[in-house]
Amino acid sequence: MNIDPSKAVANGSVAGSSLCSSPKQCLANGGYGDKAYSSLSNDLSFPPEGIPSLRLPVVTCNETSLLARCRRVYAHAHDYHINSISNNSDGETFISADDLRINLWNLEISNQSFNIVDVKPTNMEDLTEVITSAEFHPTHCNTLAYSSSKGSVRLIDLRQSALCDSHSKLFEEQEAPGSRSFFTEIITSISDIKFAKDGRYILSRDYMTLKLWDINMDSGPVSTFQVHEYLRPKLCDLYENDSIFDKFECCRSGDGTRVATGSYSNLFRVFGCAAGSTEATTLEASKNPMRRQVQTPSRPSRSLSSSITRVVRRGADSAGVDANGNTFDFTTKLLHLAWHPTENSIACAAANSLYMYYA
Repeated sequence: MNIDPSKAVANGSVAGSSLCSSPKQCLANGGYGDKAYSSLSNDLSFPPEGIPSLRLPVVTCNETSLLARCRRVYAHAHDYHINSISNNSDGETFISADDLRINLWNLEISNQSFNIVDVKPTNMEDLTEVITSAEFHPTHCNTLAYSSSKGSVRLIDLRQSALCDSHSKLFEEQEAPGSRSFFTEIITSISDIKFAKDGRYILSRDYMTLKLWDINMDSGPVSTFQVHEYLRPKLCDLYENDSIFDKFECCRSGDGTRVATGSYSNLFRVFGCAAGSTEATTLEASKNPMRRQVQTPSRPSRSLSSSITRVVRRGADSAGVDANGNTFDFTTKLLHLAWHPTENSIACAAANSLYMYYA
């Protein structure tokens, strides 16, 4: 078979230098647009679409798609809305809590649970407090803590009895004489509790403050961090628009040196809890985060009772100004956040967006 050296062969290999100067348009896989160039000789020809046996690499996008699948349903567990779920360190059980009861479950048994805490009175008119949050100790599988709407945290030991109607320790802060008002019970209600990684401390969040408790010292919190003190003069407005009932979560860093919680206007606050630390940073959860310095003002000189007696305007505005002149919006709030257990990163949920921050 004789091939003219002035023409191309095979898959575009050059037999002579005339291919580069040829005025004809070349196609992929060695084909030509002109029929006169569609074959090199009477014995060798290429199809117009090229050579099927020729394989060229193709770049594809292989993204991992995650799909949640329900493995088990623990139905008809509570009569009221569930506010907490916590896994046990034994890897076999977990608890679920509603306003009046805490149930203990085995992960492999979905149709049976054990009621371990029940605060429901015989007559519901005698109900004075409800359960607001519950969590297992991170290392002791027989110990758990739960908080109440009266601002107390109870530590219970599952080894004491099947129904833990009594607590082993009670953590609560005594009211200052003469400080009680119409809003006291509302703003002292604990919305969330978290054990520290080592189990030595419990972090609690009420409407106004963050408190850090030592489980070996039940006389009072070891640290108190002011979060919403600047809102104290606006408690009437907060009550009118129901913002005073918002439930903010809290979290602690894996190394135990910082605590964090959310606030309004998609802000969250980070406090240093190490000995001697004065860190208090306010950050905004947004695409363009801003670091704000929010100074916690002292309690206003005007008594709270005088502000209650003022005429409250119905349908109060959802925005206001704090002591430093910064505007805040009650309709945008950061309720949920979580600290990575080992890395110095924090996840914040604001409205329908999730923000990750790394320090």
